[in-house]
Amino acid sequence: MIFNMFKSKPTLKELIPNGFVDIHSHVLPGIDDGAKDVKESLVLIQEMKKLGFGKIIGTPHTYKGLYDNNRESIENSYYKLLDNLDDKNILDYATEYMVDESLIDKSRCKKILCLKDNFVLFEMSFISKPIGLFDIIYEMKVNGYTPILAHPERYLFLSKKEYIELKKRGCLFQANLLSTTDYYGVHIRKNLEKLLADNIIDFVGSDIHNLLHISAFERNVKIKNIEILNKIIEQNSKFK
Repeated sequence: MIFNMFKSKPTLKELIPNGFVDIHSHVLPGIDDGAKDVKESLVLIQEMKKLGFGKIIGTPHTYKGLYDNNRESIENSYYKLLDNLDDKNILDYATEYMVDESLIDKSRCKKILCLKDNFVLFEMSFISKPIGLFDIIYEMKVNGYTPILAHPERYLFLSKKEYIELKKRGCLFQANLLSTTDYYGVHIRKNLEKLLADNIIDFVGSDIHNLLHISAFERNVKIKNIEILNKIIEQNSKFK
């Protein structure tokens, strides 16, 4: 869509193409800080469909000591939800790994749960860069995986040089759509604008946990380079 003819910015929901593939969400029930139960999951998915979402990949946290998920717990939650869905083609599953040394062992043993093919979604602390980050990324790459860092715009401690270094080492980047609306704060949106201008971002995701996130799609987009964002949104079709 072309919006530069308007004085005001479009709402976020206006940028969502029909059939949009979401690679980051927390709609699987009772497994992390997202949907609490199947009932809430169904409401979230219904609202996401209204926004134009055509495929939703549930990516619950796998975070040692907080959300100790594994393939079995994630699949149990997924199939429990799937049994209650009329449109079963809309839902898929993976996970959002908290980066730590366990990813090295999982990479070597080929036990990583992927978005599609060999793409691995991971996150890190919002406070500081984890020790051994580049080594963990190296292990994922050398064992045939392609790491995707979730919401890179939210890691304000990273320098431009570090973003570029991560990119050089084969890490891809998935921005949160809500960051475009100042949902997480002005500084996050401004950081996203810089990353977009530097061609750092590869994909987007909703990171939807609850109905508050759904309602935030009514907000106006505040970033300047909407044309670049539109092109990146289209790249999510890779995960159909």
